[in-house]
Amino acid sequence: MVIFELFIAGLQNTLRILDTKLNENIVDLLSATSMNEIDKLQSIINARILYSSCIDETEIDIGGIDPVLSLMNTKFGGWPILQGSSWNSSMFNLTNLLLKLRQYSYNIIFQIHSDIDEKNSSATNIKIGQGSLGLPQRQYYTNETNINIAYRQFMLNLAKALTNDTSMIDQDVKEIYEFEKNISKYYWTYDEQHSRHDETIRTTISNLSRTLNTSFNFTAYVHHAYLFGNVTLKDMDPVAISELDFLIQTSSIINKTSPRILQNYFIWRFMMDQAEYMPRYIRKIKEQFNKIFYGTHVEQARRIKCGAYVNDNMGFVVSKLYIKKYFDQNARNESLKMIENILNSFINIINQSLWMDNISKVKAIEKAKTIGKQIGYPDYLGSNNNTKLENDYAAYVFNSSYIHNIFKILQIKAIENFRFLRKPVERKVWGNLPPTVINAFYEPSQNQITFPAGIFQMPFFDKDAPK
Repeated sequence: MVIFELFIAGLQNTLRILDTKLNENIVDLLSATSMNEIDKLQSIINARILYSSCIDETEIDIGGIDPVLSLMNTKFGGWPILQGSSWNSSMFNLTNLLLKLRQYSYNIIFQIHSDIDEKNSSATNIKIGQGSLGLPQRQYYTNETNINIAYRQFMLNLAKALTNDTSMIDQDVKEIYEFEKNISKYYWTYDEQHSRHDETIRTTISNLSRTLNTSFNFTAYVHHAYLFGNVTLKDMDPVAISELDFLIQTSSIINKTSPRILQNYFIWRFMMDQAEYMPRYIRKIKEQFNKIFYGTHVEQARRIKCGAYVNDNMGFVVSKLYIKKYFDQNARNESLKMIENILNSFINIINQSLWMDNISKVKAIEKAKTIGKQIGYPDYLGSNNNTKLENDYAAYVFNSSYIHNIFKILQIKAIENFRFLRKPVERKVWGNLPPTVINAFYEPSQNQITFPAGIFQMPFFDKDAPK
């Protein structure tokens, strides 16, 4: 046990070291000012504009809080906690509020999104299930701890930083938290989601209202949400519903909750995220919460945070630069040879096994031979033809306003996900995770292994080591 724990500790330390190196490389790539042919690509220019807007803390401070408050007031109907008793509940419409938030990629409480069908990996479907809570798991709400105390303090401090009308803040904070705590009682944990995976209900758009017979109109919500991506749903579009009891119980709770509490809660969930992209005095409020929640005392350097943000949202653009400067093509070739050798050895073991019948052997070998191999990076990134990269990121056009760029990315990601429903599934293409990560994994639904360029470093890989 001690040896295993030491091994795990050593592995985690190695991953941290490689992550640090990769992060610095990404910052170097996004800070570069050279103008060779690759640097002239519009996608790369915009990735660097996004990075520059993120590290310009002076400009973020000058921009102030108005861009966020303006969006909140004009699109979402305002945040009652800031308006005291003057907030007008007569205009409240839950479906409209959730639709507006979903246009910015928010799946608060209820989640709807397009994904590959778990029962048919060559098709897509609409997935409906539980969304997110402010604190990530049910257990955070069960007992009074430093974390949920800090969470409520985060709400209180953020609201007080944004308004002079503090008359109802204490009461609003209490009601927001109690509402979320009540919802959390029915929230499925990660373990429950995995162990009860077979409880997913499969239906169609035309039958959705009968399957999800709740006070909240999921059919109207889903139809209108997909229109934001110019996708008109059809009666026979497949739907997979998970965490059904959560959806039913939560719909009932919402139906009995006042408009003020609901509006306060959903806008709080939006604002708690936006705090990270606002002026320094607002960011510090969130940092105080993060220190308690994550147990950290040192904030990441701004350049690292900004590089990671660009990599998270424009990872294949960053990878185009990374593989040209840092990735050894020989590593890709050597790893493909290694995988082929392992595959052949595996097939030999199957053929020599005594415990498998012939039918099982044939199926196992067939699956082994058809395994997809995504090594290093997708081929198009290594090509001189940059059409696909430019087309994929054509909408990613940015300016010097970081918060403007944040909002734009949130909308782009929402549209991309809605449109994914109508895209053909290409099982052998590279997945969503870019090559610029320290990771490696197997995707069961696609029978595909992926070794991103980022992990082809010592001590995980050395092209000159004995085979």
